[in-house]
Amino acid sequence: MSDSEIKKNYKKKINELIKHNKLYYIDSSPKITDRKYDELKKELLDLEKKHTFLKNNLSPSRTLGHKPSKSFIKSKHRVKMLSLANAFDAKDLENFEKKIFNFLNKKIEIEYSVEPKIDGISASLTYKNGLLVMGTSRGDGTTGEVITENLKTINDIPQKITNIDFPKDIDIRGEVFIEKDDFKKLKNDFANPRNAASGSLRQKNPLETKKIPLNFVAYTYGYFESNKIKKQSDFLMSLKKWGFKINEHNKVLKTIKDLEIFHKKFENDRFDLKYDVDGLVYKINNLDLQNRLGFTANSPRWAIAHKFSADSAYSIIKDINIQVGRTGALTPVARIKPVNIGGVVVSNATLHNEDEIIRKDIRLGDTVKVERAGDVIPHVVLVDLKKRKKESKKFVFPKKCPCGFDTIKEFNRVTKKYDAVRRCPDRGFECEKIAVEKIKHFISKEALNIDGLGKKVVENFWNLKLIRYPQDIFNLEYAKISKLEGWGDLSVSNLKYSIDQSKKVSLDRFIYSIGIRHIGIENAKLLAEHTKSITNFLNLIKNKKFNEFLNIDGIGETQINSLKKFFENKSNYKIIEKLSFMLNITDLKLNKDGKFLNNTFMFTGKLSNMSRAEAKSFIEENSGSVVSSVNKKLKYLIIGDKPTNRKVQKAKELGIKILSQKEWLNLLN
Repeated sequence: MSDSEIKKNYKKKINELIKHNKLYYIDSSPKITDRKYDELKKELLDLEKKHTFLKNNLSPSRTLGHKPSKSFIKSKHRVKMLSLANAFDAKDLENFEKKIFNFLNKKIEIEYSVEPKIDGISASLTYKNGLLVMGTSRGDGTTGEVITENLKTINDIPQKITNIDFPKDIDIRGEVFIEKDDFKKLKNDFANPRNAASGSLRQKNPLETKKIPLNFVAYTYGYFESNKIKKQSDFLMSLKKWGFKINEHNKVLKTIKDLEIFHKKFENDRFDLKYDVDGLVYKINNLDLQNRLGFTANSPRWAIAHKFSADSAYSIIKDINIQVGRTGALTPVARIKPVNIGGVVVSNATLHNEDEIIRKDIRLGDTVKVERAGDVIPHVVLVDLKKRKKESKKFVFPKKCPCGFDTIKEFNRVTKKYDAVRRCPDRGFECEKIAVEKIKHFISKEALNIDGLGKKVVENFWNLKLIRYPQDIFNLEYAKISKLEGWGDLSVSNLKYSIDQSKKVSLDRFIYSIGIRHIGIENAKLLAEHTKSITNFLNLIKNKKFNEFLNIDGIGETQINSLKKFFENKSNYKIIEKLSFMLNITDLKLNKDGKFLNNTFMFTGKLSNMSRAEAKSFIEENSGSVVSSVNKKLKYLIIGDKPTNRKVQKAKELGIKILSQKEWLNLLN
């Protein structure tokens, strides 16, 4: 499948998701099953994971649920209602636990609170002085809809709690759902139980909601004033004591093996339950550890949802197409005879790379097993050799990019092997396939975030030769655009307004928008914090002082080499220089309220009971910065177990203050 076909398929799925989100969240009239909706979301996440050039503001990777309806009052959650990362097998669980150990910098014995993942609608209940004062939906995770009166119609939700140890101010969170037998009476009005729960909660008249047999099970908290409870399992018991219903299958387990065994048994028994479940949730039972582990951008580090088994089916490979990504990666995609896998019709499956095709001996015309599981894009698992036909043909991986350039496999100095991925060398904007993807990246949400200039519009403008380089966006012929099909004076005016608004952009977002390989959002922030202004950034690039970036903690040789390679192409530098004059690129706004403002730190030696990542996060949260080399700009050298003597000696020579880990923590406190 070509790049344009991939993008077309992706945009089609995004539009489909938008349509079903509106039907579900706004109209309360869903047209597809819960399973099909989840599958659609997973397909989009898989596509984005595989093809980094795919981005959309309304992707499930950037939004949670749907923006609150204008029909309801909105309320910002005091603590965000984030989604959970997913696991599908033992390896995923082992990686989850490994990440916890890495963050904590030690292997410890962990207890897991295990809870069934009921397929319902999340709700947050705010209690003050024992009274239910507000109830909200998840919304987009940051802001929800106020549906207090509707929630009050649910018998499982206490409106007044007189228990002496109930917190004075707390947000109780849980799931609203409908049992299977009750749903049978409503199936003519709703697609599935979850949609029935959602539609019921979004009635404008609470009396209508009261007619629906809704249930509520509590499982966690958001804001919690003066929390002294130490374990998730103890909190669940407190919920029960306070008058809330909790799940009867909650339990505490210790090892990954225990989790696997329970998951397997529960998956077999789940059909006998009174309600729908789509997996199990595992949470670190120790609440202090939960607080210490914290959150990533989209999910907590201390919890994961273990989904139920993957779906697979057999189909025939009709063709194999090559997709070209923003970084030049060539990805083979099998066009298969459409097949239903877990309620979703699949017609494309990734083959990953050239080496995988050879290893699995995948040929045109082969009957293959295609599998999809959650966030994993549909992929070919194996070939059914018994069904191989004589006329099946070996696929010869092209040595040239569709643009005509010779492709390469880069040599990895670490592994001493050539990469499995074949690439079109990034020659700036000479490869049309890469150029279009670079422009799409430039206008994406995390970059300049230009509303109205989506991927499909970029492709159309490219074909009409209205755009060839990023700077062309700011010199568009609006009179010509207004004459195009689907465009009018209002839409052109809105586009012009969005483009003008995008001209003011922070330095980190601008560096990210350039689309340099290995320079993601976080690395762009590091470069912005170090250079402080676009002028400094361009001067370092122009004078080829790339090694100065090695002093940035988190920037290594991979990023440095990528920067060098990118700017070896003089056209890249000229484009960025032009953009620097056209845009108002502002300095990165840093936290200026922390104790470590304007202070630089460096670590040497192994820290006790703490990873470098956690230590670094402490410093950055307190307005400080971490560097990777000892020089005159360094203020504190923090030494752990077995520090590097050379670094300690150099710090002494330069008069840099040396702190033990304990002294540093005391400084923080």
